[in-house]
Amino acid sequence: MAESKHFIENFIDKDLEEGVYDHVQTRFPPEPNGYLHIGHAKSIILNSTMAKEYGGKFNLRFDDTNPSKEKTEFVESIKEDVKWLGADWEDRLFFASDYFDRMYECAEKLILKGKAYVSDLTADEIKEYRGSFTEPGKDDPQRDRSIDENLKLFREMRDGKYGDGEKVLRAKIDMASPNINMRDPVIYRVAHMTHHNTGDKWCIYPMYDFAHPLEDAFEGVTHSLCTLEFEDHRPLYDWVVREVGFEMPPRQIEFAKLYLKNVVTGKRYIKKLVESKVVDGWDDPRLVSIAALRRRGFTPESIRKFIEISGISKSQAVADYAALEYCIREDLKPSVPRMMAVLDPIKLVIDNYPEGQSEMLTVPNNQENEALGSRQIPFGRELYIERDDFMEEPPKKYFRLFPGNEVRLMNAYFVTAVSCEKDADGNITVVHCTYDSESKGGNSPDGRKVKGTIHWVDAKTATPVQVRLYENLIDEEKADEMGSTYDENGELYLNPNSLTVCEAYVEPALKEAKAYDRFQFVRQGFFCADYKDSKEGAPVFNRIVSLKSSFVLPKEV
Repeated sequence: MAESKHFIENFIDKDLEEGVYDHVQTRFPPEPNGYLHIGHAKSIILNSTMAKEYGGKFNLRFDDTNPSKEKTEFVESIKEDVKWLGADWEDRLFFASDYFDRMYECAEKLILKGKAYVSDLTADEIKEYRGSFTEPGKDDPQRDRSIDENLKLFREMRDGKYGDGEKVLRAKIDMASPNINMRDPVIYRVAHMTHHNTGDKWCIYPMYDFAHPLEDAFEGVTHSLCTLEFEDHRPLYDWVVREVGFEMPPRQIEFAKLYLKNVVTGKRYIKKLVESKVVDGWDDPRLVSIAALRRRGFTPESIRKFIEISGISKSQAVADYAALEYCIREDLKPSVPRMMAVLDPIKLVIDNYPEGQSEMLTVPNNQENEALGSRQIPFGRELYIERDDFMEEPPKKYFRLFPGNEVRLMNAYFVTAVSCEKDADGNITVVHCTYDSESKGGNSPDGRKVKGTIHWVDAKTATPVQVRLYENLIDEEKADEMGSTYDENGELYLNPNSLTVCEAYVEPALKEAKAYDRFQFVRQGFFCADYKDSKEGAPVFNRIVSLKSSFVLPKEV
């Protein structure tokens, strides 16, 4: 059965078959004005995958035409994100600012063709003259300036004669066009700003809708893949490359954005969360910036799988975060060691285990993947177990420890709870039990069965660590009830329990965990050593995702 293709692949196939292009060249063109998020990952992966699938090339290009919002910090973070996702731009790293001289020449070419003119209108006046969706625009009073006068004024703009907003260069297209984008759009404005790449060389800068198609054309891009909000801009994109005179102009193809339900992606909101210290930075693991997902412990492979199951289409849809969690579980389940960590510890004392004695138990690193081998873990008379693995008066169907009940200590022995100790407030501090010395490895020689299995760590050798448990930053129940993640004042519905910090005990081997090392903590979830706060010998673990999932993979994937 032939593999089905999405509509962009069908477009590319048709272009190649008809000889419109003889190769495929794509690009990812971010503006360096913030950190990338999960939605950008779709564009990165789509563009780079199309180039690879058709034996073509993929460019990374920064659309740095607005120096008021751009920083070198954002350039570096974007490069790291794109590289991490596996999109290889090889030696093709470009900046829109690399082309400022050529863009200026293109603007003069339009003036000389009578296709552009200098306007004295203010931004508000241009908006007023533009008309509406139901009414055509009005001609700019300077629309019929002579070519010579326009050329002189534009050069004076370039030479710094005019202040910000005093004059603009407009494309001369059609003020009665039903597409408002075609009503003589501004293509250059005066802006006396220092640029991160070109310094103070320029005091005029091209507008995005003029610069972007030129950048694609300069680089030989064949298929300019972008999101649906640019669909109405496509006639202007085509107009620019046609009027400037490119023989083989790029084809713009739009696809639906990737939206995730109940997450924060807006730069303004994230900036506010950072400044108010609700989150500890743009890479806080509760966010869905690519840097945050990487810090939390997601893998590039899991994000690529998520993009794959989300699909490529023109239909706008909202994906569930559970689908992203499904993808990371499936990626990590067979590939990471399964270790023991106790997040809410109470002490378990085995009264009939010899005092001062300890032993090493051999356990598999991952029962689903023998290639990961095995390790030895220490076992002794005193252990730590989870507080909720013991109850004095358990409810029905509680199969863990309670007085008189026997359970299996994972990979170790059968134990039976006997009694417990409490502090002055009535909180249980120590559980006493006895063990069956013949049940080593978790199996009884007489064949008796137990219904409960609990994990543990050896109290004498356990390593204390900080563990962070995450929930959605947004209060999902409130957001679903109100139909929005924002209240009437534009404030986010924040979840007060989005972060829980535990002082936990873990197997001694986990003390050596390095940044980005990933593990499954049995019965707890998948965890990653935090790159920012971990210290040598004192790792901090972020929970990537819990073990349970309600997500069902679509049958067609």
